[in-house]
Amino acid sequence: MRRLKIYKPHVALFISIVSVSFAAIFIVSCSSPPLSIAFYRMLFTTLLVSPLFFLKKNIKEELKSLDRRELLFLIFIGGVLAAHFSLWITSLTLTSVASSVILVTAHPVLVAPVSYFLLKERLSFANVIGISISLIGVTILVIGNYSFSSTTLEGNILAMLGGAAAGTYILGGRILRKKLSTSAYVTVVYSISTIVLLVICLLMKAPIYNLNPRDYWIILLMAVVAGLFGHTLYNWALKYVKASLASVALLGEPIGSAFLAFILPWIHQIPTIYTIIGGAITLSGIYLTARR
Repeated sequence: MRRLKIYKPHVALFISIVSVSFAAIFIVSCSSPPLSIAFYRMLFTTLLVSPLFFLKKNIKEELKSLDRRELLFLIFIGGVLAAHFSLWITSLTLTSVASSVILVTAHPVLVAPVSYFLLKERLSFANVIGISISLIGVTILVIGNYSFSSTTLEGNILAMLGGAAAGTYILGGRILRKKLSTSAYVTVVYSISTIVLLVICLLMKAPIYNLNPRDYWIILLMAVVAGLFGHTLYNWALKYVKASLASVALLGEPIGSAFLAFILPWIHQIPTIYTIIGGAITLSGIYLTARR
């Protein structure tokens, strides 16, 4: 029984990775603008988790226990999550699923060294080598695919920026989850992210109503699968596992997403040789970067 309890966070990580692997597939299956997809993805996820705020009595007490700096940091992380989805979902309209998801999950290159300084988590020689290898792989993937289209370069850059936002989000969650329960953390962060995305949509004049009715159902399904079983389970596990381990677990997402994008007939994206070679090198480097 004790051993089962120990492995619960790892089981949760596995389920969350399988779930988030479907996120890119849901996104490219929609016809709506990327910012609109990002907004409704967070709105539906927030609505699904909001009952936790009212059912769990001590959430308000948890939030009151935060000092002003921690509260501002919590709001900041909500904004970072909004930036992540805005950048990443937009990148999927400009580059392939494989390239986008590989680059957006390259955040261990950021998480590992930063967690070394902020969280005092060990950074080994292998981690340093992994960072260097990852940078080589990213360079091959980005520059190689640039020869095919300048639009692809823009999409890859947006994916990398989305990955940087994801890395910041992971580090923030690692810090805040030491004082907040999963219910309190995800309810507040998701709510803030939804509000920020609404503002972004209004500023960028992205439609927030009269979308394709089919897209509403796809985004709702994405909120359930990738939101509840993906990110929410992932946030729960953050309290019990190292930030670097949580990051390396996400290596399964680009593999799963690229495979699904290849076999599904309405997508059928065949990765370029630069994506395959650069992606393989990047994933190898990420593994070394985030390994124990």
